[in-house]
Amino acid sequence: MAKLSAAIVLAAGKGTRIKSSIPKVLLRMNGRSLVGHMHHAVAGLEPDHEVFVVRHERERVVEHLGEIAPNALIADQDDVKGTGRAAWCGLQALPADLEGAVLIVAGDSPMFTTEALADLLAAHGENAVTVLSTRVPDPDGYGRIMRDSFPGSSEVAGTPEATGPIVGIVEEKDATDLQRTINEIGTSTYIFDAKFLRESLGTLGTDNAQGEMYLTDLIAKAAETGVGVGSFVLEDSIQAEGVNDLVQLATLRAEKNRRILEHWMRTGVHIIDPATTHVGCEVTLEPDAVVEPGTVLSGTTHIGAFAHVGPHSQLENVEVGAGARLAHVVASNVTVKESEQVPPFTVLGGATE
Repeated sequence: MAKLSAAIVLAAGKGTRIKSSIPKVLLRMNGRSLVGHMHHAVAGLEPDHEVFVVRHERERVVEHLGEIAPNALIADQDDVKGTGRAAWCGLQALPADLEGAVLIVAGDSPMFTTEALADLLAAHGENAVTVLSTRVPDPDGYGRIMRDSFPGSSEVAGTPEATGPIVGIVEEKDATDLQRTINEIGTSTYIFDAKFLRESLGTLGTDNAQGEMYLTDLIAKAAETGVGVGSFVLEDSIQAEGVNDLVQLATLRAEKNRRILEHWMRTGVHIIDPATTHVGCEVTLEPDAVVEPGTVLSGTTHIGAFAHVGPHSQLENVEVGAGARLAHVVASNVTVKESEQVPPFTVLGGATE
């Protein structure tokens, strides 16, 4: 795998459409915070440095980051708005002589996998910047990828037939009606060459519909100067989705759960009714374990081989020994011994955090 010099995670957004007192990046989903999911994916690349750019509810976010990423660097975004300024602030926390590849990604994108980010890094090569994009049936609200074949004299704008190198990204509010037909969208995820990023961020302005410093403006700059714009189109488009409201959070939570259950079933775990079963990211299960309908497994719960959990059981941070049985049980922070038969409607353990 190619080496990543640094990762800058933009975790400063307020998320005005989310009607919650909880900072957006701290919202929980499948056993981790949104920013926790992003950290997990990025950490798998083993970057030399990891920087989180924070602003809204700074103290709460920084406290959480200290728990999940104690070695990470913290950068504060100033009063200048925009992803470009956030990236600039993140860069200030890194060594002034940093060289190599720098990943920039949004902190509210919980579906990314390390494998997808590794593919982006592998595609980067010697480019000044490599853009991770994807194609969606409804691109409303997203920045559109501009390739040098658009607009073309005979091509249908915005279809997958639009090819050629990337020459820029136009934000939704700044796009023309024709540009809004493009179905290839930016994902706010890039690999930059550190030197190009350092030299270019200071040139960004705010002459756009939102009065912000757009990181996307660097794509056009790289294309115009011929320093190399790479492209990686992510086929699994749901990985690129961020969370903008609680409806979208619920949608992604359900999809993440479906993928977690599919993973465990393919390893030999019997999940009787995936539609009513929820398993967190940190949970582990051994082959031939049985999970009955209506069961919720969370925290660091581990289910041993041939154990039978459920129906309608809720376990958090529980170690279940091989062959044990727990039907209609609520348990937390306990160990259930091998082959132990826990009576139905039992409550075990103390409170969880």
